[in-house]
Amino acid sequence: MKEILTTSTFAQHVAAGTPLLGINTDNEQRTIQLIQNAASRNLKGMEPPKVWSCTAGFDGIDGTTDPADALRWALAQQGHAIFIFVDMHWYWQENPILQRLLINFAQQRGSARKSLVFLATELRIPEPLQIHFVQLNHPLPSPAELSSFLTGNREQDPFIDQLLSQEDALRKMVLAAQGLDLVRLERALRMARITKGNDVKEVISALHLDKKQALEQSGILEFIDNDLKPDEVGGMENLKRWMARREKAFGMDELSSGENLPSGVLLMGISGCGKSLFVKAIAARWSLPLLRLDMATVYEGTHGSPERSLHRACQLAEAIAPCVLWIDEIESGISEQGFKSGGGSSSRVLGYFLTWMQEKKSPVFVAATANAIEMLPAEVLRKGRFDEIFYIALPGLEERKEIFSIHLTRQGQDSSAYDTSTLAHSSKGFSGAEIEQAVASARFEALAEQREMTEKDIMEAIGQTVPISVTMAEQIKKIEAWAFKRAVPASSHSER
Repeated sequence: MKEILTTSTFAQHVAAGTPLLGINTDNEQRTIQLIQNAASRNLKGMEPPKVWSCTAGFDGIDGTTDPADALRWALAQQGHAIFIFVDMHWYWQENPILQRLLINFAQQRGSARKSLVFLATELRIPEPLQIHFVQLNHPLPSPAELSSFLTGNREQDPFIDQLLSQEDALRKMVLAAQGLDLVRLERALRMARITKGNDVKEVISALHLDKKQALEQSGILEFIDNDLKPDEVGGMENLKRWMARREKAFGMDELSSGENLPSGVLLMGISGCGKSLFVKAIAARWSLPLLRLDMATVYEGTHGSPERSLHRACQLAEAIAPCVLWIDEIESGISEQGFKSGGGSSSRVLGYFLTWMQEKKSPVFVAATANAIEMLPAEVLRKGRFDEIFYIALPGLEERKEIFSIHLTRQGQDSSAYDTSTLAHSSKGFSGAEIEQAVASARFEALAEQREMTEKDIMEAIGQTVPISVTMAEQIKKIEAWAFKRAVPASSHSER
């Protein structure tokens, strides 16, 4: 993992005489300001850094718009200095002159602490130069930086002052703004000033919307609009008890703010039995934003190599924390086969994922789902990666009754008017998704005939359904045999 850029780490590298520094940043102005602060506060006797762009060259220096001329001018200057290049990465890949100038500079030994700093959203350093570079990451603003930004603008902005005067507003706004760059935060506040008024709840809603748009632009993570109520999930008593015990130990407010948030859970089981639904219930119950990572997106190559895409996704999740990171069908990206192949992208993705799970400092609750958990390597399944591994089986009798009641209510029906016990007995071997579809099909038939839905409609829909327990009987037995001693059952029932 690349080193994180701070004023102290930057000053240390310059003081140590590091000649070439590459910084990955999404906001070059914010990074330039940090470098300027480091130069003025931590590096005594250092002149203000000079910034080069391909359109303006160095400010006030004629004849420096050409990248090679700009480099020669910077290298010819005497004394301690910092030169920042914001556009050099567009020119150096196939340019031997630029590469040779930089190699010669990096190899020379002199007393001057001169550092050349190169910025880009995703800095790709030419291979011959990589050995001479130190690369740093400038992540999205921390809660402390967001808090400082809001309080610092309070005096000159009456709108922010009015927001922060409301009860606990600063903490709530910082929590809502995590994962936004300062540019986006400022823009969201301007839009909120025009459209939302000065109620802090409405402004937080605007920040959440901007955060969703930012994630959609990244293309790696998806911000899930989660309006699920925790009581809309039937069964899974053991899993609910696991959550309740943590809420009792740490308190709902602490969990919602990221304090003592567990590392995560791995939910395995049969398709259609509620794994994804329960991930949404966790986020809803703890009032945390829900981010979804599709492993297919990681491997499709649109956002660079798989390990680079996963690294970016984890960075974004940590910036938005506290949050729930939902990794759907984790076995499709981190599998035993890929791990054993050695040297492939799957093994590198596995290595990065394990390191991140072990070392992450931000409160990111990882909720991973898997249909074929036997494909996952033992390193992922050992204690310490996830707090617990739960097996979600086909719902039992009482759970099916509860699921029927939930879906009848969702369809606008009075569930007490139906014999859910008979329906539950008739749907033995059905998954939660199949029960939902049976109720939806019955409702459709009733609407098509312009009449009220009856219990008979649901029974007919059940009779026309071949459940997954029949079509995948052998696979289900195999999954249950694997999970018997390796996972905690999510339900405490025995009758299926």
